[in-house]
Amino acid sequence: MEIIVGTIPPLQQQSKKAPPRPGAPIEAQLLHVRPPRKGIAGPSGMERRNKKAKDPHKGRVLTIMVPDASLLPADIDSARYDVSIRLIRR
Repeated sequence: MEIIVGTIPPLQQQSKKAPPRPGAPIEAQLLHVRPPRKGIAGPSGMERRNKKAKDPHKGRVLTIMVPDASLLPADIDSARYDVSIRLIRR
């Protein structure tokens, strides 16, 4: 028996995939659903958040996880994207 401390198994070569076409569906998993944010007043009665974000009253916040982040655009953090979802029951 061989015990090696502090190492990880070697990474396997990933097959080369064609880059995803823009607008192609990306599979994701729904992790959590919560109600929209409400106003949060601190001890002084003033809003604690810096951004003046107002969520729709009937809105819901969805947390999703994309298993393969390489399918996402590289500038997803800095650019504005429209997102469409299609919910499929398992």
